[in-house]
Amino acid sequence: MSTIKEKYSTVVVKELLSEFNYSSIMEVPKIDKIVINVGCGDAVQNSKVLDDVVDEITLITGQKPVITKARKSISNFKLREGMPIGVKVTLRKDKMYFFLEKLVSVVLPRVRDFRGISSNAFDGRGNYSLGLKEQIIFPEISLDKVKKIRGMDVVIVTTANTDKEAKALLKKLGLPFRK
Repeated sequence: MSTIKEKYSTVVVKELLSEFNYSSIMEVPKIDKIVINVGCGDAVQNSKVLDDVVDEITLITGQKPVITKARKSISNFKLREGMPIGVKVTLRKDKMYFFLEKLVSVVLPRVRDFRGISSNAFDGRGNYSLGLKEQIIFPEISLDKVKKIRGMDVVIVTTANTDKEAKALLKKLGLPFRK
């Protein structure tokens, strides 16, 4: 079992209960899911690119991603509706906690010039978005096999009603916010 999951159930729930004066333990916000998305614009010219991205994301998350398709045609980008242009994976339960643990303790400290993550990236409904510029900061990815450095979006979806509650939850779980 992940230490973040244990920390949540033993420490964080009690702290949030007293901090926000919830009447029930069921009101305490929790992490619902983590969605990782990688867009590959160059998949339009070369469809083999997606296979590499699928393999990398499978290694990173331990779960096979879904290929996302273009919603509408854009002639300037030579893009037609329904063309595969990215991959995404949704993590829940134990895999989600393992990924979050790895993100906080291994991946983020490996980012160049890392001073903490922005505290302005909440969406107004208690969800947090984080952009990673390169996939090589994950320990599972070997530098020799990487053909192109790609970024990815990590969205942490919480059950919190406000950004303030979500930030308190993520801070108590150990996410390193910038001062």
